[in-house]
Amino acid sequence: MDYKIKKNAPIGVFDSGVGGLTVAREIMRQLPNEKVVYFGDTARVPYGSKSKETVTRFSRQIVRFLQTLDVKTIVVACNTASAYALDEIEQEIDIPMIGVVKPAVKVAAETTQNGKIGVIATQATVSSHVYSSYLRQLNSRMEVIGKACPLFVPLVEEGLLEDPVTDEIARRYLLELMDTNIDTLILGCTHYPLIRDTIGRVVGDGVTLVNPAYETARELKEMLAERNLLTDEKPDLGSNQYQFYVSDGADKFKTFANSIIKYGILTAKTINIEEY
Repeated sequence: MDYKIKKNAPIGVFDSGVGGLTVAREIMRQLPNEKVVYFGDTARVPYGSKSKETVTRFSRQIVRFLQTLDVKTIVVACNTASAYALDEIEQEIDIPMIGVVKPAVKVAAETTQNGKIGVIATQATVSSHVYSSYLRQLNSRMEVIGKACPLFVPLVEEGLLEDPVTDEIARRYLLELMDTNIDTLILGCTHYPLIRDTIGRVVGDGVTLVNPAYETARELKEMLAERNLLTDEKPDLGSNQYQFYVSDGADKFKTFANSIIKYGILTAKTINIEEY
């Protein structure tokens, strides 16, 4: 495929739904001149309960859609798709890709003092052992303790970010993890940074939280700089710097997106992703 990457082209970001907006928000914050195209697969969320084959097929369709928008790089802002589909699809396209797992793993490995790292995530991410296998590649003596926290996602999507219910659920999930003496905790689901303060209060100051959204945006910036793909022009005022697409429920998506991204989401377009 003859694909000429243009440095002023947008960055493509995709997720199974709204969680990846935390990654998009970090990219907007750390790379304010870049254009961003976001796709949330809201019709087929969640990916966490689906097979590797299905997640890879869905991811391929989304990548094909983003390629029609001439993106210069693709950020897989979904832990499940990063775990299941990224390595395979990366071999098939000419555009550089980056996921949310490896940047977080790198930082966690550098941060831990005692080699005990906790990972909180969806059941699928915990079951895939993707974080532990990458961490053990870096250091075979790492002890990785995974804990599924399935209720965090619906709590976040209901907007209960600062709420006694969320505090109580967080305590129930995390106290068991605290008995294992971890000193580093990876927020292994893109929804979780939105309740970072709650999680931090429960685990206390002795545990360093690793936010994959922040680390992914940082690594993306380095990668674009290395490849000389950082944009060299500021978008015009009023230009469509940020575009949002979903596979279903554009209004609900827009409401949630506007509550966490303060850069003005005017529209979210619905597309039929099955056509790609």
